[in-house]
Amino acid sequence: MVKINKVYTRTGDQGDTGLVDGSRVAKDSLRVEAYGAVDELNAGLGLARVWNDRGKKDRASRWLDGVLRKLQDELFDLGSELASPPGFDYPGKFVVGAEEIRALEAIIDRCTAETDPLTSFILPGGGPVSGFLHLARTVARRAERDVLRLVRDEPATGTQVLAYLNRLSDLLFVLSRWAGKHRGETEYLWERGLRTHAAKRRSASRRPTTARASRPASGKAPAKRKGGPGRGRKGS
Repeated sequence: MVKINKVYTRTGDQGDTGLVDGSRVAKDSLRVEAYGAVDELNAGLGLARVWNDRGKKDRASRWLDGVLRKLQDELFDLGSELASPPGFDYPGKFVVGAEEIRALEAIIDRCTAETDPLTSFILPGGGPVSGFLHLARTVARRAERDVLRLVRDEPATGTQVLAYLNRLSDLLFVLSRWAGKHRGETEYLWERGLRTHAAKRRSASRRPTTARASRPASGKAPAKRKGGPGRGRKGS
């Protein structure tokens, strides 16, 4: 059980911090950068939850709150995993795995089925909930990059962490669209992308079709004409 009696300890005043095993590392080390980005991501989800709680309390809003709260719990677990040096275990330690990734994919599939197909990239925004989910998505991508650098330096870092963050970013994108639709928010698309897509469709519609050679009604190919130019020449 976590028990915090005092917020400040003065132990980190020289720019180092303690990991779960008690060892000390610099606050700008790869490991601290990685779980720090995960912590920032968690805060972004908290803001999305706050705005989701405002206004109507319908079934969709309650479902989204449950999803985001579960993600926040998992991100705390993930932060603890990243704050533990490779090989250090303790009772109840959480390690993200295939089960958590499959759960994210199931939510992605559900929300994708309930939103319209995309015809261009989306401009982040539309409303507070969608906007904060888009912001959280970008932080998730940064956390993924930070973890990638850590994995390159310490290959023993959890093998599923990268896949989890990659899928989580995808989920936050889909959730932002899903939330906007259910809240009646406008979805703004990248205009240049729309124009490019429309131009490609117009070009394809004007493209002439290749005429196919006709065959006689009998279905047999026309007979070759005898005595044509070059007849009997070798190597033709």
